[in-house]
Amino acid sequence: MFADLVRRARTYRRFDESTPVPFEALRDLVDLVRIASCGGNSQKLRYMIVSDPEDCAALFPKLAWAGALKDWSGPAEGERPTGYIIILSDADAGHNVGIAAQTIQLAATEAGYGVCMMGAIKRDDIKAAFNIPDAMNVHLVLAIGKPAETVVIEPMPENGSTAYWRSEDGLHHVPKRELDDVLVTYKCQ
Repeated sequence: MFADLVRRARTYRRFDESTPVPFEALRDLVDLVRIASCGGNSQKLRYMIVSDPEDCAALFPKLAWAGALKDWSGPAEGERPTGYIIILSDADAGHNVGIAAQTIQLAATEAGYGVCMMGAIKRDDIKAAFNIPDAMNVHLVLAIGKPAETVVIEPMPENGSTAYWRSEDGLHHVPKRELDDVLVTYKCQ
């Protein structure tokens, strides 16, 4: 059921490095997203797959992990992603980046992988490390791997904080607003 897929498609930040994501699985995700809807059928996005262990190691320090977890610098060795998809374009891609990232996340979740969509990235460093032309925009990096953590959705606390957190048992807690808090009604005049 699609609702179950959406509930399982969480942001994962710790992965099981002993189970690498095969290059072909990443390629299949790109093959699927290339046929997804996009504004005006513009097809401006390009995708770079990073799956070689040395390339993954080179990309890793160019990413910022979990801004709300102030005392955590990111996944330790053994918990790092084993594949990445970098979303690029040579023009303004607008909302198409979000459509593509969500499509990849849902498809990856269905295939048994976890994803972390990362916008807090060192774009210029990524371009330099991977010889990406200056004309290309680096929009997002999707970190992909076999999840090695449990993510729990829970009601937003009374103080309204949307900050996620980890409990001592390692569970990753993500507060979400209630449906009535996000539905609005406006009248046409």
